[in-house]
Amino acid sequence: MTRVRARREPVPAERAETLRQRIRALLAGPPLTLKEISGEVRISEKDVVGHLEHLERSLHHQGCALVVEPAECGRCGFVFVKRERLKKPGRCPVCRGEVIHEPLYSVRGRQG
Repeated sequence: MTRVRARREPVPAERAETLRQRIRALLAGPPLTLKEISGEVRISEKDVVGHLEHLERSLHHQGCALVVEPAECGRCGFVFVKRERLKKPGRCPVCRGEVIHEPLYSVRGRQG
């Protein structure tokens, strides 16, 4: 006698959140540094910069904005207001100091 197994419908695999969605969700909270974002999503800071550049463009189309609180020199207090690059600067253009407080990143605007 042969057994007949009941056929089950295949269960689709749960779709996990993408890396950029996880980064955006993190940025919806308090402002974070590249190092903090990197630690949360477990990728290098260099890779986080690439994702932030893409997020910056896609957020614009969604009516939101990536807010960057600029880096600041720990030695003379120079604030990198006009800097367009997202990564931390290497040294201060005024005093050449290398103690730089990292920029902070967050998302502002409509969520969803």
